[in-house]
Amino acid sequence: MRLGYNTNGLTGHRWEQGLELMSEIGYRSIALTIDHHCLNPYADNLASELERARHLLAQYGMISCIETGARFLLDPRHKHEPTLVSPLSGQRAIRVDFLKRCVDIAKSLGSDAVSFWAGTVRDDASRQEAYDRLTAGVRELLEYAQPRDVRLAFEPEPGMLVETFDDYQELLSRVEGPGLGLCVDVGHVHCLEPRPIAEYLAEWHDRIYTIHIEDMQRGVHDHLRFGHGTIDFPPVLQALRDLGYEGGVNVELSRHSHMAPEVMIESFEFLNRC
Repeated sequence: MRLGYNTNGLTGHRWEQGLELMSEIGYRSIALTIDHHCLNPYADNLASELERARHLLAQYGMISCIETGARFLLDPRHKHEPTLVSPLSGQRAIRVDFLKRCVDIAKSLGSDAVSFWAGTVRDDASRQEAYDRLTAGVRELLEYAQPRDVRLAFEPEPGMLVETFDDYQELLSRVEGPGLGLCVDVGHVHCLEPRPIAEYLAEWHDRIYTIHIEDMQRGVHDHLRFGHGTIDFPPVLQALRDLGYEGGVNVELSRHSHMAPEVMIESFEFLNRC
């Protein structure tokens, strides 16, 4: 496996500055959260930014994953909106178009996967209707990603339509065909699931395309610095080693940008001790 860091925890830095810091510390993976300041897919200079990113990733020997959880890129007034479960088809189309652009970015960079989530249901739609919305969007995205040989990593997220492995299994039962893997957030598993994290890693290992990692308390969806939550990390990392996982294990501390250089070093040293 390769330890990495998510650029959503580096909003005070440009992405190339973050990449340089990661390399200096020893990280060998980067989770690129596509945003205003990080490979903006709507920017006129995207092609030159991607060329620069390819060069720097090769220079630093880094692998990458494309993350799609920017807070206000698609709507400056509403966090994370619109989503794949938004009420209006036009809203959902905006999210699908964005995700397709992220697939193109992943293809250009040779990234491990595009990570994405369902979204939170904001209206009175039934669970059936919400899953119908989500399923249609995921199918369209799969049809776009598969011929481009880009993997999709779906992330169960607390508070969203799909928040547990059981919810993800329900989505799989509705989406025909291969290509829909998992982004497993270690903190989310600890937050919501009843069994040890290592058991879920073993159960789903053939679908895990990328990993997020941070500390967390049970039942509280708050990404914490390592040592500030209740996760026992050595068994988690041992399970990944035993399973032969070779992808990115990317620290996600999106509320710590104001102290990013310190937290990046602290996180790297903690995980290496584990």
